[in-house]
Amino acid sequence: MIDQSYLLNVLARMVQIDSRNPDLTAGAPGEAEIGAYVAGLMAELGLEVETETLGENRVNVVGIWRGTGNGRSLMLNGHLDTVGVEGMAEPYSGAVRDGKLYGRGSYDMKGSLAAMLAATKALHDQGVQLAGDLLLTAVADEEYASIGTEAIARRYTADAAIVTEPTHMEIVCAHRGFVWYDVTVVGRAAHGSLYDVGIDANMRMGRFLAELEKLEVALRTERPLHPLTGYPSLHAATLHGGSGLSTYADRCTLQIERRLNPGETEAQATAELQAIIDQLTAADSTFQAMVKPLFSRTPLEAPADAPIVQLVDKVVSQKLGQPATYAGMRGWTDAAILADAGIDALLLGPIGEGAHAAEEWVDVQSLMDFAAMLTEIVAEFCG
Repeated sequence: MIDQSYLLNVLARMVQIDSRNPDLTAGAPGEAEIGAYVAGLMAELGLEVETETLGENRVNVVGIWRGTGNGRSLMLNGHLDTVGVEGMAEPYSGAVRDGKLYGRGSYDMKGSLAAMLAATKALHDQGVQLAGDLLLTAVADEEYASIGTEAIARRYTADAAIVTEPTHMEIVCAHRGFVWYDVTVVGRAAHGSLYDVGIDANMRMGRFLAELEKLEVALRTERPLHPLTGYPSLHAATLHGGSGLSTYADRCTLQIERRLNPGETEAQATAELQAIIDQLTAADSTFQAMVKPLFSRTPLEAPADAPIVQLVDKVVSQKLGQPATYAGMRGWTDAAILADAGIDALLLGPIGEGAHAAEEWVDVQSLMDFAAMLTEIVAEFCG
């Protein structure tokens, strides 16, 4: 049985602890205080607790329930940090009204962290013996650069992982990745009167943009539709060129975001952009441009036949009294980091609203249901 009083008290206290990400809000406190609180709760449950410092006031906290051996290991993952609180009337309330608990992070995603702890407490109180290890990973910095889960993937492993981002009780087995690019077109600077000397990089970028739009349309009309994540996509995000009204622009730089579907790679996306440059250069040998990948994150797609997927499907279906619903995310999550480390990873979490918004809440009953699901999943998966 899930202890509702424990779950709600823990969550309310978590919400009352300011854990805004300092990389998003100058002077924000980071995860040190909430990490210490979570570490204490893990210790009370008899877990081996490890705290890793990732920077000033930036911490990961890991609680490990050691199995007796010869069982499968499971990682439950959630983040400690939150975004800012601008526009919120009571960001650190933790109050419950009409079956909803309010405050920054209640939904995204301290509610899930509290459910992870409540599920572990239920197993502990029942005297359950696990064969495989259970790892509770409460991480830093998901809202900015994901240094927390990257550090987890370097130090720990498991046979499977559930990232407990709020999913409205839908099983998320796939999401898109992305690549950020600079594309720079080279011209020749000259006084605006010297048309026979200057080469306008801005004008030439127009040629690239015209072909880029064709690629963007093709991604949405000619590429396969992924059943969970839709079509791949791209957009021209920023454009910078020129230094003054009376000067030919010698460079023009376009920044592009390309969203990758499962099965697509950075190399493939880069080749598409290079093909445009090659085409334009073939048509005009004076056309000069280069493409440079800046940063990328891989897509996620958990195998449908993975044991964790099959088990979560069964438990969710039984708890909700109807077949589990599968969904994809168009955005990116830390689950891809764990999958890249060789861990079968999916996302599952409670119902709520208001992530990054002026009013945020999580549904209490869904939290109770989610915690109950986690107890069943852990007990069966870890043996």
